[in-house]
Amino acid sequence: MQDKSDLHPGAILVVDDNSGVLTAAKLFLKRHFSQVETERNPENLPTLLHNMRYDVILLDMNFTKDRSSGKEGFFWLERILQIDPSAVVILITAYGDVEMAVQAIKGGATDFVLKPWENEKLLATLLSAMKLRASKVENDELKAKQKGLAIAHNDAIPEILGNSTAMRKVFETINRVAQTEANILILGENGTGKELVAQAIHQQSLRANEHFVKVDLGAITETLFESELFGHVKGAFTDARDDRPGRFEAANRGTIFLDEIGNLTAGLQAKLLSALQNRVVTRVGSNQARPIDVRVISATNMPLYEMVKDRSFRQDLLYRINTIEIHLPSLRERAEDILLLSEHFLQVYNRKYNRNISSISSSLKKALLAYPWPGNVRELQHAMERAVIMARDSGSLQPDDFMLGSNPSIDVDALSAASMNLEDMERETILKAIKKHQGNISEASKELGLTRASLYRRLEKYGI
Repeated sequence: MQDKSDLHPGAILVVDDNSGVLTAAKLFLKRHFSQVETERNPENLPTLLHNMRYDVILLDMNFTKDRSSGKEGFFWLERILQIDPSAVVILITAYGDVEMAVQAIKGGATDFVLKPWENEKLLATLLSAMKLRASKVENDELKAKQKGLAIAHNDAIPEILGNSTAMRKVFETINRVAQTEANILILGENGTGKELVAQAIHQQSLRANEHFVKVDLGAITETLFESELFGHVKGAFTDARDDRPGRFEAANRGTIFLDEIGNLTAGLQAKLLSALQNRVVTRVGSNQARPIDVRVISATNMPLYEMVKDRSFRQDLLYRINTIEIHLPSLRERAEDILLLSEHFLQVYNRKYNRNISSISSSLKKALLAYPWPGNVRELQHAMERAVIMARDSGSLQPDDFMLGSNPSIDVDALSAASMNLEDMERETILKAIKKHQGNISEASKELGLTRASLYRRLEKYGI
């Protein structure tokens, strides 16, 4: 019995209406390749290609309609390449000539062999074709990686601060799960730092050298969901001018962070679940399933377990994403960290705005500890940034700098607007326009005073 380790890895598909040819091909090729499949009816090709990615396809040029023209072979060659543009196809025929061979190569075939073939020559042709297939797959992955580089988070990750008992438990969990392949669900209120925790897990994981790709599911409309996550092929819809990998392909071998996962509709939950279960994605406009190798970290501020009970969130999707759960405490639940974080943000914004504010007054410390911080760490950060900007002098920050005390309710929206830089404001404006027009890019671009192409460039820039 032949040792399987001696076989060339790869999948070969032989399509011919002659059962004798199929038997002879399979008997010979199984001695050299790990997987060989045969098919008599070319009408089954779309289904086969949807379910399996073949390294090389050996395709007969003449079936039953016209035994010598090769028209059927050319038709199915074109159909194969429509389904999988990177497919490597070798045409086989008993009626070949130089002219037909040239026409086949121009039509996208990799090579051309005549029946009856010489086994050694056929083997050499297949091995050469498999190298070509490997280079095509590598090129596709490189394109996806380049896309991933454009949308991945490559900046230095801000330090997660906290000395409270609640945060020490979070740090302990991060350390224990980071180097596993477990899917993680991060639960917590808005502003508690769920994205920072996701990035920290990625940076401590075995995938740290690959991409960390964030997807804000709350900002993606139903019409854009599949294109954004799974990609699309050229011509799939009006503005699809090129093939474009989705976020899952961009994160291949790395980590994908699905933020605001609780906002997905039932239909989108089903599509996401299918991709996670099967570990494949299919670009919009294509039938070609593409394998993905990603670690999934999800996050939400919504009560998923209650949503499962009222059937607004799929239980099977919840099981898929929450191998490990991390609950992030609100800032009021870790009050002992408020002053630590305040001092940290004071130094950060002193440097950013070239200020030299020395300290936080004792009266302000009391006010900070008394305030409930409904916006959590994010609200504290924005409040501190605004205070550093608006402080009257370089001494110590006072309660009046925060508008606490007589007016304890901070206007969070005003603070956010005051602290946004231009890119933050542009991104927020684009998101609001897209939401207002329910994902209609044409209408959103008109309202923003941009061309559709300009808007798409900004969507790409901000990873929307």
